[in-house]
Amino acid sequence: MILLLVFLPLVMALVAGLGGRLIGHKAAKIVTTGGLFTSAALAWVIFSQFWLPNPAYGLHLGPYTVPVLDWIQSGDLSVHWALKVDTLTAVMLVVVTSVSALVHLYSWGYMEEDPSQSRFFAYLSLFTFAMLMLVTADNLVQMFFGWEGVGLASYLLIGFWYHKPSANAAAIKAFVVNRVGDFGFSLGIFATFMVFGTVSIDAILAAVPGQAGATFSFLGARFDVMTTLCLLLFVGAMGKSAQLGLHTWLPDAMEGPTPVSALIHAATMVTAGVFMVCRLSPMFEASLTAQAVVTYVGAATALFAASVALVQTDIKRVIAYSTCSQLGYMFFAAGSGAYGAAMFHLFTHAFFKALLFLGAGSVIHAMHHEQDMRFYGGLRKHIPVTFWLMTIGTLALTGFFFTAGYYSKDAILEAAFASGTSHGQFAFFVGALVALLTSFYSWRLVFLTFYGAPRWAGSEHIQHALHDAHGHDDHAHDHGHDAHAHHAPATVTGGYHPHESPISMLIPLFVLGAGALGAGWLWHENFVGAEQGGAFWRGSLAFREHLMHAMHEVPAWVVWTPSIAFFLGLAGAWFAYLRNPALPGRAAGALPAVYAFLTHKWYFDELYDALFVRPSFAIGRFLWVRGDQQTIDRFGPDGAAAAVAGGARAAGRFQSGYVYSYALVMLVGLAAAAAWVFVGGPAVGGQ
Repeated sequence: MILLLVFLPLVMALVAGLGGRLIGHKAAKIVTTGGLFTSAALAWVIFSQFWLPNPAYGLHLGPYTVPVLDWIQSGDLSVHWALKVDTLTAVMLVVVTSVSALVHLYSWGYMEEDPSQSRFFAYLSLFTFAMLMLVTADNLVQMFFGWEGVGLASYLLIGFWYHKPSANAAAIKAFVVNRVGDFGFSLGIFATFMVFGTVSIDAILAAVPGQAGATFSFLGARFDVMTTLCLLLFVGAMGKSAQLGLHTWLPDAMEGPTPVSALIHAATMVTAGVFMVCRLSPMFEASLTAQAVVTYVGAATALFAASVALVQTDIKRVIAYSTCSQLGYMFFAAGSGAYGAAMFHLFTHAFFKALLFLGAGSVIHAMHHEQDMRFYGGLRKHIPVTFWLMTIGTLALTGFFFTAGYYSKDAILEAAFASGTSHGQFAFFVGALVALLTSFYSWRLVFLTFYGAPRWAGSEHIQHALHDAHGHDDHAHDHGHDAHAHHAPATVTGGYHPHESPISMLIPLFVLGAGALGAGWLWHENFVGAEQGGAFWRGSLAFREHLMHAMHEVPAWVVWTPSIAFFLGLAGAWFAYLRNPALPGRAAGALPAVYAFLTHKWYFDELYDALFVRPSFAIGRFLWVRGDQQTIDRFGPDGAAAAVAGGARAAGRFQSGYVYSYALVMLVGLAAAAAWVFVGGPAVGGQ
């Protein structure tokens, strides 16, 4: 079952990618989408085996490993390709395959007119296979294989519209920034093998207690072994999960098609770092310093991303920064020791964040690919299904009572407070502030998009749509159909009329909406329950039962803090964007430095450009001009070629064709030979 689940997307990717022109777009879509729904069904079967009691034994199914092949054997390094299945794997299988299957179905409508549909669906399936390889990895080398695979697939998907320079730049940026994190991850794998003598995850985790407190010497100083290993591995997690410092690629990745944003940057690829930290949680448990670093980085990322999201105008970028912020929640939950809560938020977040991204895609589809919320307004009457489903996603994200986010986000904040550590307390208060900001910018998105007067007239995209609709109106009437599917027809008054998305795009929204509403109350006892949590996880991650008990004993004000933050943020957004719409502009004018700081995203891009990009280009130009052209080429191949050419030109001057010229040369040569013999040559006859 697990072999079919994992390798079916790869087979479908090869069929669609290599045979797309032969079988056609529709067949490629059917093959890849059918394969993903099959994998998703198998994933839910496996998950239910760990979640539901086994009727034969009254127990949950235990972890198991399915061997595939012997992969690498080099000296002491032995790597077997095997698929590890336990509760942690089962959770990730459900998240990856379910969201991917729904994104495939959604893409039927969203990418309907794209001429490269087969390639797009092949990339989606390839990405899914790489992610499945990552989450089923039995060893660190296999995990790194999947890790790099999702990096490659994300590069292909972000730059799918390669004719756009901005998409190419975003794809390269994502690839380069992730290489920085992956370098740290690879160093962590090397160091882990050097310390433990194996890359098998089970063997490493079993040997961790023996390395607790061990140190090594470097440059005359002593360093803790486990802290060093965990920090190196965490650098990889920072890159893949867009944590502060290595986050700059995530917002730019919105240049890819919206289904890509939902798949990669909401539910799957960006959660790889969280999964890795939870998979190796016994290692992090052996280093309080590493846990503190994870907590502080996660809390700082959550605050940074939430503050920047306050001023974004692109609907997809608001949700992208929200993703970055929620990943910070997951990391500081893990750093506080609540790995179950981190995975719980990962699980619920997949539903409501994919819902928001796909809902945003439905809005963009209705508004002729306009993504600037300043040109929206009043859409709830025109696309009511999308409106209500995005409202459900927003309620879940902001933690409204009994939605999925209410259970998982509250669990994180309560666990951070109950951890009893200084970094946990810090994370709690930062997380409470971020909850307030999250509620504000999330409802700001809803109010700007669906409420108020329509502001469509200022949109260049809409004006093009109106022009095309009017230009083709007579032609469309003669042929008995509307204008282009993406060009909504003009109304009687000549205005633009947004349209609801096709059913293939709405069905995934309904499914994700159900998950955003019900995933929290249905599974919270399994993920973070003090009584059921240990039996559910069955050792697949470090589960602190005493912390889960302590969560239920925190003061009442801690329990109510997230809900208070929700209502304060909702009220603030209502007042600023519905009651007094001029207020945000006045606030930006009154605080220009703060507004510039946030709109420039804390100046990280400018800082990196000054520190790394421009110096790198300057060094490259210097080495190219001075080193390559003026030194290597000048004295190497170009110099040798020039010498040969010059000699040939000089020799050519003697080839005049006149006999007296040749006689003169012969006489000069004879005289030179005679002079050499008489002056400095060898003695004649050996004398």
